[in-house]
Amino acid sequence: MKVLIDTSVWSQALRRQSAEASSTAQERVVDVLKELIHDSRIAMLGPVRQELLSGVKTPKQFETLQKILSVFSDEPLHSQDYEQAAKNFNQCRQGGVQGSNTDFLICAVSMARGWPIYSLDKDFEQYKKYLSLKLYRE
Repeated sequence: MKVLIDTSVWSQALRRQSAEASSTAQERVVDVLKELIHDSRIAMLGPVRQELLSGVKTPKQFETLQKILSVFSDEPLHSQDYEQAAKNFNQCRQGGVQGSNTDFLICAVSMARGWPIYSLDKDFEQYKKYLSLKLYRE
């Protein structure tokens, strides 16, 4: 089964420094991501790719990150995914929970495909109160 990887996980793994400077928790995220990559279970969404590439400081860093991410194909998105994302947004907002459009699109794809979400962002725990989500637990 594929696993939708949230921007927070990619960011944590990609900003990793030397083994001495990284924390045990950060190393665990990297290990889990490596295992999912090895097993060909990564699901990438275009909006997550965009978030990762946005705000990169130099053209060289952008090109390096772009090359790293290029091995992962984007999951095709459909009108129904965007419509469900809007429903998710509205449902959570009625419960007093705010979130980003990208987060709710991740939720919509997760719900439609039956794929769990791997995220370090605690917001997904809040969304789960209102949406039928599966969160990936290593």
